[in-house]
Parts: sequence; C-alpha cells; structure tokens
Amino acid sequence: MQISTRCALAVSLCALLTAGAAAFNSQDLSGVEIHSDEVAGKVHVLYGAGGNIAVSIGPDGVLAIDSQFAPLAPKLLKAVEELGGRSPSWLINTHWHGDHAGGNADFGAAASIVAHLNVRRRLNGDGEIGGKTNDSPQDGAGLPLVTYKGENGPSLHFNGEEVAIMHFGAGHTDGDSVIWFKGSDVLHMGDLFFSSGYPFIDLDSGGDVRGYLRALRRIYELAGHSTMIIPGHGEVSNKKGLESYILMLEETVTRVQDALNAGRTVDEMIEMDLLGDFDGHWGRGYVNGARHMQTLARGLSK
Repeated sequence: MQISTRCALAVSLCALLTAGAAAFNSQDLSGVEIHSDEVAGKVHVLYGAGGNIAVSIGPDGVLAIDSQFAPLAPKLLKAVEELGGRSPSWLINTHWHGDHAGGNADFGAAASIVAHLNVRRRLNGDGEIGGKTNDSPQDGAGLPLVTYKGENGPSLHFNGEEVAIMHFGAGHTDGDSVIWFKGSDVLHMGDLFFSSGYPFIDLDSGGDVRGYLRALRRIYELAGHSTMIIPGHGEVSNKKGLESYILMLEETVTRVQDALNAGRTVDEMIEMDLLGDFDGHWGRGYVNGARHMQTLARGLSK
C-alpha cells in the first residue's frame, strides 16, 4: 500500500497531541494544503494535517466530523465552501485529541458540537477523570454542547439520512465515537482505525488494548461489503481493509502476550524483531514497531 504525502503528513503531525493544546496552536501549518475526495452519497473527506474530516453537504446544510488543528480552520472552511457548503451547523468529535478537536472553537462559533461525555471532560481539563487532559482547557464554543454516555449516542437526521453516533467502550481513548451515515453507508471510525499504520492506543487517555480489538470486531460486523470507511488517519478504506487491520492487531497482540507470558521484556522483543514481518507494511507511520510493542506490553500488563 502506498501512503500519499498528504496522509503521511497527517500521521506524522499526530505526534503533536502529546505536546498539549498550546503546541497545536503554535505550529506553523501555513504550508498545509487541504484536499477533498468524494466518499459516497453526500459525504466527502477532507485531508489536511491531523485527523481526517468527514463532511455531509446537502439541503440541511453541513455536518462535519472532527476539526483538525485550530490554525487550519480558515482553510478547512474554505474547502467546505468550494464543495458547495457553508460553515457547519453540526460538528461531531470522534475523540478529544487536538489533531481532531483543535479547531472546535472556530467551528463551534456556528456549529453545535456533539461528543461522548469523556471528550468534554478531557477538553475542559477535568482533573477528576484521570490521565491526560487539555493543558489549555477549551471553553465556550470549543466544548461539546451535546454529550452522551453508554453505547448509543444521539442520532441526527440530516441531509436526508440518519447519522448514528456510537461508542463501543474504551479503545483508542475512553471517549471514542464512531459515526455511521446510514443512507450513504459511510462509517467514520476516528482513531479506532489507522489505514496507514499501526494504531495509536492512548492508554493515558483511558485507551485499552483489548477494548480496541473488541470495538474493531463489532464495527466489522456492522459494516457491509459496500460500506466505505473513513479512518482517523490514512486513505479511505472498506471492510476488506478493516479486516486486514484487525488481523494485524490480533496477531501482534498474540505475539506480545506470548512473549510477556514467557518472561520477555520489551527490549528483548525489539532485539528479537518480534514484529519484523509486519513493520514493512504497518510500521511506517506515527507508531513504529518498537512503540507498538511498548504500548501493547503496557496495555496487556494491566
């Protein structure tokens, strides 16, 4: 699989999420170009720097999923206008990371934001939730106005189709939303799917290795053979692509668990080149083989 320049940039900039909100807004993103592709039905995807954005454009207006980095908001809104839309009236956050929610305040000036409750809590710096939260807390227009708990989020009936919001438990973080445009048959999985490389499982934001796999399996059962799937990072994919991702994660989890059971350390796993046969295909993005093993070992040891 060839990784395009735009997607490689998106994956590499994902590393900024560990630096806090102030770092997002101080980055020079002036050279980033926004590209759009039609996915299916009324849904387009916008590639820039950070997480992939989905937009539904139709008679009811514009609904967006994720907002990338704040400095890119003017370019993103211009890209929506070039597709025939206007400022979104609804914005759904797949999770709280700044490469997906950094532009919330800019979008939220005109849009009502929807997300899992834990997204709001991490964005506003709620220390009681534990783990990482926003070191420059969002407030006002940058925070989700509508939140939900449990698996079944609200459904929006927008541009002639149901837009269902779902949560499958802790996976990438503890507040992941998967969005299904039912009429267009498009799923946006956020960072529960990296079509361009190994996953980033954010254990410090409530992420869970086993939960990540459980969520993937449930989404796989939900998807049909014609379903188009927008990953958090990488090119738009489908059920077959998701299956390859699941098989990779199942095997790498099994290998790391077996190594842990045998008393191996992560350094020994790296020296053994435990995932060497996967690294060429999956280890070229933000998370390389060594980091993937470290995350799995830490998560599986809980």
